[in-house]
Amino acid sequence: MAEKSVFIHPQAIVETDKIGPGTRIWAFAHILAGAEIGRDCNICDHTFIEGRVKIGNRVKIKNGVAIWDRVTIEDDVFLGPYCVLTNDLNPRAAIQKTADELVPTLIRRGATIGANATVVCGITIGEYAFIAAGAVVTRDVPPYALMMGVPARQVGYMCRCGERFEIGKPCPGCGREYGIKDGRCYLRRGIEGDEV
Repeated sequence: MAEKSVFIHPQAIVETDKIGPGTRIWAFAHILAGAEIGRDCNICDHTFIEGRVKIGNRVKIKNGVAIWDRVTIEDDVFLGPYCVLTNDLNPRAAIQKTADELVPTLIRRGATIGANATVVCGITIGEYAFIAAGAVVTRDVPPYALMMGVPARQVGYMCRCGERFEIGKPCPGCGREYGIKDGRCYLRRGIEGDEV
C-alpha cells in the first residue's frame, strides 16, 4: 500500500507499492510492480514505467514518457514531454530478450531531457546535463553539457539553475562558477545550499 501522502489519480494503474511520500501520479499513468519511485515526484498523464526501473526523489516526468526496464534516474531529473528512452540496441519483434539481456541507462542527478529527445540505451547522462528538445543522444554525456542536434553534440554548458554559462565566468542567472578538471566540468564556486 502506498504512503498516505502519495496521490494516485483514480484513472492511473499503479501496481507497485514502492512510492515515496509526496509523489503524485496522474491519469492514465501505468506503473508496473517492482518499480521504485522516490519522494516528491510528479508523474504526468500517459506515462509508462516498467518494473525494473529506479527513480530518485523530486523527479518530474512529463506526459507521454515510457521508462523501460534497466533505466535508472537519479534525484532532481526532468524528463520532458514525449522524450524517448530505450533499453535494446537491436530489437526484433521475433526475439524475446530477458531483462538481464537489456542494456542499462543512467540519468544522473539534476539532468534535463528535453521534449521529444531520444536517449539510446547503454549510456550515462552526466549530472546537470541538458539535452535539448529533439536531440538524439548516442553516447555518454559529460556533467553540465548542453547537447543539441541529431546526433547530439555538445554546444556549451548549462548551470544547475538552467542558464547557459561560459567556463571561467559567473553564471548570468545565479553567479555560480565552473571550471574544467581532467577534461570535465565541475562546480568551482557554488551558492548557499549547494553540494559541491
